[in-house]
Amino acid sequence: MKVDASVLDNRGNFVGGLARGNFRILDSGTEQPIEFFTPVEAPAQVLVMIETSPAVYLIHNQHLLAAFALLDGLAADDEVALVTYDQAPRAILTFTPDKSALLAALGGIQYTIGMDDLNFYDSVSGVLDWLGPATGKRALVLLTTGLDSSPPARWDALVRKLRGQDVVIFSVALGGALRGEKTRKSKSRKNAPPQSASAIAFAHADNALRTLATMTGGRAYFPESEKDFVPMYHEIASALRHEYVLGIAPAHDGQFHALTVEVLDANGRPMNAPAGKPEVRVLAREGYLAPGR
Repeated sequence: MKVDASVLDNRGNFVGGLARGNFRILDSGTEQPIEFFTPVEAPAQVLVMIETSPAVYLIHNQHLLAAFALLDGLAADDEVALVTYDQAPRAILTFTPDKSALLAALGGIQYTIGMDDLNFYDSVSGVLDWLGPATGKRALVLLTTGLDSSPPARWDALVRKLRGQDVVIFSVALGGALRGEKTRKSKSRKNAPPQSASAIAFAHADNALRTLATMTGGRAYFPESEKDFVPMYHEIASALRHEYVLGIAPAHDGQFHALTVEVLDANGRPMNAPAGKPEVRVLAREGYLAPGR
């Protein structure tokens, strides 16, 4: 069972020089021997998927102008592709090592006018089918509000599919001021006014974006201003390019197994412990669906 792990410091930089003894893997809380270990800098396939709803059009310049930060952090042999979506995904650019082609394609995106349905979950699911198998690291970078008009069953289907995939998702939440930040902050106050329908929808979208990132070993970002995009894109590029590949023996019970990857210091203490301020952050998939007997 292969487990890819990116280790970042508090500034979002990759932490190199770690050895097998610096890692511990827990399978459903039980430590498992690490049977394989290697640090790698393998080429990545990065598919950028961007929402083209009217709401995104209003703020699209904020993140498109910062996209160079993501591309600048990737290596020459990393490949990028572009997909847009609203009701359904549309392939705009197939995988290419030509990063300038992605910048040109981003500049030519057409946005929808009016309030069409947003099928975010099914669009991600369709893109997973397009990706197919790959020998290197595969990643989805989602530039999206996270809003979805489909029934809950479509979310459940996407979660089931992702548990059987080896792909990492980085979610960048678009909409800044539109996401009802003030309303969310007021939740902790006594006598806070009831949340509006839009605030509830964005809160649900936030949770979906966090879940997609966490379960696949990525991260969700919630930029509040234009200046937030560049460091976020730099961190995504760093996590994509550098990683440690760990291997454990999988279970064979057909069940989902939760995984925890810890980075240990010289005294054997987890450096990414949730208590206090962790020294490093580990991006790794939250679990795997074990094969049957």
